[in-house]
Amino acid sequence: MRASALVAGLALAGGLTATAPAVAAEQRAGLTAPPLTGRYDVGTTDLHLVDPSRPDPWKPERRRELMVTVAYPADRFAGGPRAPWLTPGMSTVVDQVLAGEDYLGLPAGSIDWASAKRRAETGVPVAHGAPKPVVLFSPGFGGPRETYTAIVDDLASRGYVVVSLSHTYESVAVEFPDGRLELAVPEDGSPGSGKKALDARVADSRFVLDRLKAITRGENPDAGKRPLPRGLGRSLDLSRVGAYGHSYGGFTAGETMVHDRRVDAGINLDGAMATAAGYPPGSPYVPGEVTERGLDRPFLLMGAEGVDENGKPLEHTHRNPGFDRSWADFWARQRGWKRDLLLRGGSTHMAYSDLQVIVPQLGARVAPEKREAVIGTIDPRRSVAAQRDYIGAFFDLHLRGRDRHLFDGESPQHPDIDFIE
Repeated sequence: MRASALVAGLALAGGLTATAPAVAAEQRAGLTAPPLTGRYDVGTTDLHLVDPSRPDPWKPERRRELMVTVAYPADRFAGGPRAPWLTPGMSTVVDQVLAGEDYLGLPAGSIDWASAKRRAETGVPVAHGAPKPVVLFSPGFGGPRETYTAIVDDLASRGYVVVSLSHTYESVAVEFPDGRLELAVPEDGSPGSGKKALDARVADSRFVLDRLKAITRGENPDAGKRPLPRGLGRSLDLSRVGAYGHSYGGFTAGETMVHDRRVDAGINLDGAMATAAGYPPGSPYVPGEVTERGLDRPFLLMGAEGVDENGKPLEHTHRNPGFDRSWADFWARQRGWKRDLLLRGGSTHMAYSDLQVIVPQLGARVAPEKREAVIGTIDPRRSVAAQRDYIGAFFDLHLRGRDRHLFDGESPQHPDIDFIE
């Protein structure tokens, strides 16, 4: 869906290049993650998971293996070092993607990734108290899970255990604990390749839920048996499970709900729900099962603005089937609770990623036309605040039964959010 697919271009075009940074260390931009808004501090750990029963769809000679990040409410008094935003291998990948002309056109090494930290801490125990709802997060097509910390860590600070996935050999790269970097495998872009990726994503999500269940039984599913955070097993309430994602990740959330009733509620952040979206007009349209069947459980659509190849404004809502027929078809068949929200104010597809946080901190290093193309003209702070509030309020309502009344109608607190009837 739109520009998120471009993040796979690095791997598809031939992989990493070993060029030296073109920017001196003292001239690199530092990054600061936005403060968390919930009542909890956040801890984080990574899990290396291997599915012994499933051949990898792209490399059948191997068992399917994944890296997932668990962000959880942490013991406020423990304290620990803040987690790196990106590991060394992934910082090389993301740096080169952002340096490309499809994104920011920056000289290599413009960002000081070595000093960039998330708000989450490592090595800290889970907060005491009742078990917390669990929410899965899936990134956009080709996207790494590491580039969505603003809407993942913040949800954890509101009292959720959030498990984000990178989908190996589709994500632009996945770094494993031994430093091994697995790059995306080229695809031909056919509807069949989109279905292959979707099926892998759904299977990944269901497998991760199985491994989380094992943790509640006292098992350690990490392939290297690295220690789990103290109290993680008792913190997982798998009777209350949500899923959300950006772009193809939003499609993944809905499709997983079709195939797995353990997922109680889901959110799609600006993602078409078709393996071939039918846009531009005349191209194939291959809807997903969630699109054709709808759901009997709550599902939220959150769209963005944009422009087509002719510069014509676009609004991604269920009322614009000429742009995305899948949302219109899903809306007509959705039987459970539903809302369609549009992020206005000059948003773009990538406003739902960490680029909304990163690009403003690069200042004049980014040409104005590049900035507008990537994150639009919306006020980034208002955009991030609105996303966090509506994501949190949705899961509060449907996983906790706490109605913050944010879905009663448009709110002056978030003037960039329109309710689409």
